[in-house]
Amino acid sequence: MERVLELRVHGVSNTPPDQLLGLTAGVNGDGAQPTLVAGGQTTGFYRSSTAGRDDPITVEAYSWGQLTSGARTRRDVERALWTLMLPFALANVALHARAGIPPDPDQERWASRSGITAWLIRLFCLSLTCTLVVTVTGVGVDLVGWQCVDAACLGRLPGPWEFLGDSWWREGTRALALGLLLPLLVLAAIGLVAFRTYQYEAQMPADPHHHAPAREDGEPVERPNPREPPQNPLQDPTFWNGEGQLRRAAVLHLCTGAVSAAAVPVAAVLIMDPPRGVRAAVAWPTVALLAAVVVIAVVAVARPWLSRRQGATPLGRWSAAVATLTALGLVGAFVLLLLPDGTAGQPLSAYRPPDGCAAQPGTAGCRADRSLPGYDTAIAWLVAYQVLLLLAIAAANRSGRRALIGPATGMLLLPLGAAWIERGLPVLPAAPDELHTWMLVGPAVALAAAGLFLPRLRPAVPTQPLGAYTDLAWHGCAPAVIAGFGWMMAVAYCAGLLYWVSDRLDASAEPSGPSRVVPPLAVFWAGLACAIGLAALIGLLVRAVVLLHRLRRVEYAGLAATPGLSAHDLRRCRDVSTYRALHRLVGEHAVRLVGCYAAFCAILVTLCCAAALSGERPSPLSPSGWQTAIHWTAERGDTLLGWLPVVMAALGLLVYRTDSVRRSVGVIWDVCTFWPRAAHPLAPPSYAERAVPELQTRVAGLLALPPHHGDRMDGVILSGHSQGTVICAAVLLQLPRRWRRRTWFFSYGCQLTRLYGRVFPSYFGPERLRALAGALTWPGGHVAWTNFWRDTDPLGWQVSAGQRDVPVADPEALHPSGGEVADPPIRSHSGYPEAVEFTRERAVVSRLLRRTVPSPRQRTG
Repeated sequence: MERVLELRVHGVSNTPPDQLLGLTAGVNGDGAQPTLVAGGQTTGFYRSSTAGRDDPITVEAYSWGQLTSGARTRRDVERALWTLMLPFALANVALHARAGIPPDPDQERWASRSGITAWLIRLFCLSLTCTLVVTVTGVGVDLVGWQCVDAACLGRLPGPWEFLGDSWWREGTRALALGLLLPLLVLAAIGLVAFRTYQYEAQMPADPHHHAPAREDGEPVERPNPREPPQNPLQDPTFWNGEGQLRRAAVLHLCTGAVSAAAVPVAAVLIMDPPRGVRAAVAWPTVALLAAVVVIAVVAVARPWLSRRQGATPLGRWSAAVATLTALGLVGAFVLLLLPDGTAGQPLSAYRPPDGCAAQPGTAGCRADRSLPGYDTAIAWLVAYQVLLLLAIAAANRSGRRALIGPATGMLLLPLGAAWIERGLPVLPAAPDELHTWMLVGPAVALAAAGLFLPRLRPAVPTQPLGAYTDLAWHGCAPAVIAGFGWMMAVAYCAGLLYWVSDRLDASAEPSGPSRVVPPLAVFWAGLACAIGLAALIGLLVRAVVLLHRLRRVEYAGLAATPGLSAHDLRRCRDVSTYRALHRLVGEHAVRLVGCYAAFCAILVTLCCAAALSGERPSPLSPSGWQTAIHWTAERGDTLLGWLPVVMAALGLLVYRTDSVRRSVGVIWDVCTFWPRAAHPLAPPSYAERAVPELQTRVAGLLALPPHHGDRMDGVILSGHSQGTVICAAVLLQLPRRWRRRTWFFSYGCQLTRLYGRVFPSYFGPERLRALAGALTWPGGHVAWTNFWRDTDPLGWQVSAGQRDVPVADPEALHPSGGEVADPPIRSHSGYPEAVEFTRERAVVSRLLRRTVPSPRQRTG
């Protein structure tokens, strides 16, 4: 008997297997139960316990939710801590939001629009790693090793750290060497956790043995089809297998992070005590080694050995060379920090805060900012250049190489202008006294943003949109917007950590307090930006509510215009209009609202960067009221930032444990962790790198079984819901043609057009979806793809790429009928398989799949 399998793949809500299969418990709880038929507890394929081998249509459920969520296991805390790596995940996603990626990734060139944008994104990912490391270095080297000098401050540290107040440790920079161990240990822990997850990238689909009839000489009649020309980057055989690339990138990130950590105390030593003699013999080779690692990293992220997936390949000589240079540089940094003071000037202890400020706050120097020299300035410049780099990413992705003239000019003129103001430049006259470095940030950002006003680069072949609201998100600036939100979250984490530690070490962080453990100035302005950004976010939500109310009125007017409605029907129309309004709000206005908020944040962070470079901090004791208001607002913002990592970890734990929280915030997490770690190797692992090969193996394996095998399937309906539609699309693009011609795609709650298609155009844009529909077209002309959608589903829309779009009525009626007393439910984003339209279409498709399969008695040669 010819059999058809419907293989259902759930979305972000992690629907249990029994609900996926449509099983209902009996009166005594003895109904059909889901039975594991393949896989394991983490990812498994389930069928009903009452399913038989003679069923014409067998329903099977694939459960992958425990790759990112799942039951309460002992690894819940570890999974929740992955949410702290969300900035890395967003930066990694930005790489896949580029426009113009060629169908064959091997054809991408560095000088192309997508190639140079990829290089800039990978540079930004490196800087994001350095941001985390420099922050932890500030905790260990600046706040603890440099500013925390007396017993009262050291006593607030967990553990026996009072020995750092001894005269031997206070001499020179020896305490900095001990503080440098903290970022190195954090890097080692992150690297260890990341390397433990790289088995995800090692997953490869099994190649089932093809049981084709054989001739007398043993040669098979049907040979596997040669690889077809790729029409989508998702067809790359190594797209979901990049273990080698990931390990090489991890070595580069960890080494660059270690170098940036060592650069903080080394630069402070060079500023305070220019080395001579033995110290110079150690210092300058160390600087050369650290600089060599940075130069290699900047060049390496553009080379094919890091920009190509290439499957499981070894680390290579370059990785070993970078690791060796980093180890030598760290040894040199520790030796330099442990050497006694030089003879160039005053002792280094004179730069540190004086001892006894807690007992005698009036002592000279206790009120002054004695933070580590150069650290505040380094933080401010790092943040400023990250803003310019984000603008360069947006300009390059939108308008190509020509748009990089503005960002490159801004990056070059900003340090030259600062040098002219601070020290003067040859040939040029002296800078006016009224001109300061912070005043150059605005013009540099404006110059970099000029590239955004160039005409958008059009594809060689004109692209016809699939419908309204399917064009590029944020006018082609999606990579910069996504990476920018990740960057803001990273800055918020780092500022909150520095503020929390300094507040703990200082009994009172106010200027009137007895101690003076001061975080970098950038932390103060980050707190102000947090408070203003939070207020703007609340305003954005209010605007969304107003839009929802307006759309609801429009939808209700349309529903209420139907003649013959009762009072009960009109009340139900109000409920239906709310869901329809939410459907339109998400599909028509959500991307625009996010873009408006991103533009506001860009202006806000530019102003805060300029303020951080100014070196000024408003005083709460100033008679000017505006300074007091700014200081109070920034303090409240810093307090919020201090709790942000804890809140995010708790939210991540709730996402994994609570279905209601997961449905509301899990969409962002599952979108981020769908894409492979091709840009940032320290991001959370991609669940798709296991789910896609497993589904591919399952479908091909069942179709490849011999004709008389009991588990053989003659056709497969790959049925994906919500995020499952994206997974199924990736699976179908990886399947060979001979299996694809015996497969039909059901998508419902589909986000491929107004979300994925707009943000990730190189994979799901209009031409890519048309190519997917073409790949699913049978020789007879049938497009083996049916998309179900509801106008009450906020995350499901039409596709219109050549496949069949089936609207599903929701609710089925406005009032009960047939003896039922309850109103038909509004199912919105769930319950598609129970719909009449779904059942009818499945019956038609199953007949078509059976017709495409020759009878076992016929010869296929």
